[in-house]
Amino acid sequence: MIRVCVAGSTGWTGSAVADAVQAADDLELVAGISRTPVGEALDAAPVDVLVDYTHPSVVKGNVLAALERRVAVVVGTSGLTAADYDEIDALARSAGVGAIAAGNLSVGAALLLRFATEAARHLGAWEVIDYASATKPDAPSGTSRELAERLGRAAPTPEPLGAPEARGANVAGTHVHSLRLPSFTVSTEVVLAGPGERLSIRHDAGESASPYVAGTLLAIRAVPGLAGLTRGLDTLLGP
Repeated sequence: MIRVCVAGSTGWTGSAVADAVQAADDLELVAGISRTPVGEALDAAPVDVLVDYTHPSVVKGNVLAALERRVAVVVGTSGLTAADYDEIDALARSAGVGAIAAGNLSVGAALLLRFATEAARHLGAWEVIDYASATKPDAPSGTSRELAERLGRAAPTPEPLGAPEARGANVAGTHVHSLRLPSFTVSTEVVLAGPGERLSIRHDAGESASPYVAGTLLAIRAVPGLAGLTRGLDTLLGP
């Protein structure tokens, strides 16, 4: 039985994850917290895995608090940077526990990451378009940031004659364009191009938390057997 604490358990995704953990025969929900500090919750009950669906402003502190207590972590909150992930990996390895972080814990988004990485081996240039609602606080999204970092440096493009920011943010060498408008949920699109051809791969999230729940449960079951940081749910999907 894997003992689980869900941080952000009253949120849209966190509440659905907490319900799914309670319903699973091999998992036990020992704590669901909203405003209680993560450290206090972990000190109050034995926990094997912390699942974080909170806010970009607090997620790093929550993750570090768990790893310092040798509690494995599944991170579903976006907003962490490459430097943050390096710090998390180092602490997780030192503590001898696992951490799984994904910009998007849905299986569809994981497949987008896998397919785009394969396509980038054959096409020389790409850019990422990141869609979300006007209220999403972080830009780019964790999904788009993770995708850009996985793809690496794209083909160089000339500086524009107008405003440089019109080309989007440069994330790990890839141009990322973040749209924040009413009526969007979360979508990520990568447009890849080579001489005489283009390929677009896009993932659209619906209005249900179900895709994130399935991916989170997969990560919860996998993380106790790991040490250090694992980036991306696609690494858990097999060959």
